[in-house]
Amino acid sequence: MSNSAQGAATHNPSNSVARRVLTETKSAFKTTEFYIWLIVSAAILIAAAVTDNGDDGQGFGAAQAWQYVAVVTAAYIISRGIAKAGTHARDSNND
Repeated sequence: MSNSAQGAATHNPSNSVARRVLTETKSAFKTTEFYIWLIVSAAILIAAAVTDNGDDGQGFGAAQAWQYVAVVTAAYIISRGIAKAGTHARDSNND
């Protein structure tokens, strides 16, 4: 089989069965979740920077902003784990 056709299927000469090569989900940088996480995290930090913390202590400070960014990041990591839960790693010929 030529190198250009190896990505679609591999041929096993011992039993003449063509197998499809499975690939994982898209990389994180190619997903919309990554860009949404980036925008939301930036928006949280910008909101904390421009919001006055006030004398009454009810503003939106840096500590609270970073806590929200941590929560959003954890949610993003969990969503990526769920997205990859049903996929298989790349198939190899060493079965």
